[in-house]
Amino acid sequence: MPELLIMRHAKSEWGVGLSSDQERPLARRGIKDAKRMGKSITKIGAVPDLILSSPAVRARTTAEVAKKAGHWNAGIEIVPTFYGGSWADVVDGILGSGTSVERILVTGHEPTWSDLVSVLTGGSLVAMPTAAVACISVVGSTWSRLGANCAELQWHITPRMIKPLV
Repeated sequence: MPELLIMRHAKSEWGVGLSSDQERPLARRGIKDAKRMGKSITKIGAVPDLILSSPAVRARTTAEVAKKAGHWNAGIEIVPTFYGGSWADVVDGILGSGTSVERILVTGHEPTWSDLVSVLTGGSLVAMPTAAVACISVVGSTWSRLGANCAELQWHITPRMIKPLV
């Protein structure tokens, strides 16, 4: 079954004099948490084949840091609609980019990410604090089934949950 890893961007900096919200960088804690999550995803055995990211600096950097820390070979593609879009925009971005792989990691923002988990799993409610990752399995054997009530929540982790493990 195809797997989708839904990762919220790590902790970002506020008030650094940037002209737009999309330019906010990761905070020191965010970099540390993104590394922790990348390593943890590798230890769990859920290394992504493809990474799709919001164009926001904090989301792209989260993906890049996690990829490097986890030693993943996955490419990173930017999907503009992941910034400010709805859960349906995320599904459209996935279907437009990654249907030839088995495991995709998406990085982006709240509240879209928790909405995405809830809608795809038929109501699972998970908190998505910064750098949290939820793993869902798409029921059936293809990404074409991706949509409302199509998946099962497999696991959900946050940096605080795994801190002692990494």
